[in-house]
Amino acid sequence: MSIEAVANAVLYEGYMLYPYRASSVKNRQRFNFGVLYPEGFDTSSMQTECLVKTGPSTAVDIRIRFLRIDAAQQAHEQEREIKDFRFVDPAHLAFDIGAVFISSVELGENLQCLRVSIRNTVHLDHKADRDAALRDSMVSVHTILRVRDGSFVSLLDPSDKYKAAAAACRNVGTWPVLAGEEGSHDAMLSSPIILCDYPRIAPESPGNLFDGTEIDEILTLRIMTLSDSEKPEIRRGDERAREILERTENMPPEQFMKLHGALRGIAPPKLSKGDRVRLWPRKSADIMDIVLKEKTAIIEAVEEDFEGNLHFAVILDDDPGRDLGELRQPGHRFFFGAEELEREGAQS
Repeated sequence: MSIEAVANAVLYEGYMLYPYRASSVKNRQRFNFGVLYPEGFDTSSMQTECLVKTGPSTAVDIRIRFLRIDAAQQAHEQEREIKDFRFVDPAHLAFDIGAVFISSVELGENLQCLRVSIRNTVHLDHKADRDAALRDSMVSVHTILRVRDGSFVSLLDPSDKYKAAAAACRNVGTWPVLAGEEGSHDAMLSSPIILCDYPRIAPESPGNLFDGTEIDEILTLRIMTLSDSEKPEIRRGDERAREILERTENMPPEQFMKLHGALRGIAPPKLSKGDRVRLWPRKSADIMDIVLKEKTAIIEAVEEDFEGNLHFAVILDDDPGRDLGELRQPGHRFFFGAEELEREGAQS
């Protein structure tokens, strides 16, 4: 998973919300994460601090990304970069509406605290309205850091050696997490949205919906219910909202089914159809659990429910109506979870 894919989700989080109409109240008065307003109007700065294990040739590239919102409420992506920071002298980058300050503090042998401060330098009368301030703001500001010949330390799960130093890092309006391939330590994403180390975009997700706190399936179903009077307004409005509508309308059924969810990080079941098992009901919730305990059976089918849970349908060895069980008749098939079945012949 590329860091940019996650960073783009952060960049557009909250940009426009369902029902994706400009006339909707929540889209007339948008809420965005990580907004740096002009000085004197509201929050105008943010700060990232993180730990870097360094060597003689360690260097860091710092990339600042944000949106600018124009008078028509359309977003334009912006990026500024400082390359090859070497932990010797502070660095400074100024641009049209802001400035970035890079510095570091040596905490011990081969350990530096890297600080990235971002500030909106526009001066605006505090009486200015919000729309005017937003046009001179940096929206959804986040920072991508990459290190060469060194490594970042997780601030969420530092080793005992770095816990005190990690706790002393001061992050304001943003939070850095390890990014990239799981287990790597050469990149960090500092985001106004608190993420875990190595954040991921679900591969089933067909595209950005601007609301990562929602479930893709729910939002897609909502979009499908938009009325014929709402859709033309979306098509005439923001191009990104139009893309969402068109993508949803043209989504093939098999893609939609993938949105229901997927099991991750769970080992595949070791049991399969035709295996002989011994039953060990765990709940003992009723008389059947007690009666069936320790009986042997054959797995007739492995079925998955709408929540992605696996259930094993079994037919008892001593059931005189086994043939009815094979025909999937009620009363001759019983369902158990994998944890309630022991393959016959396995060691207890």
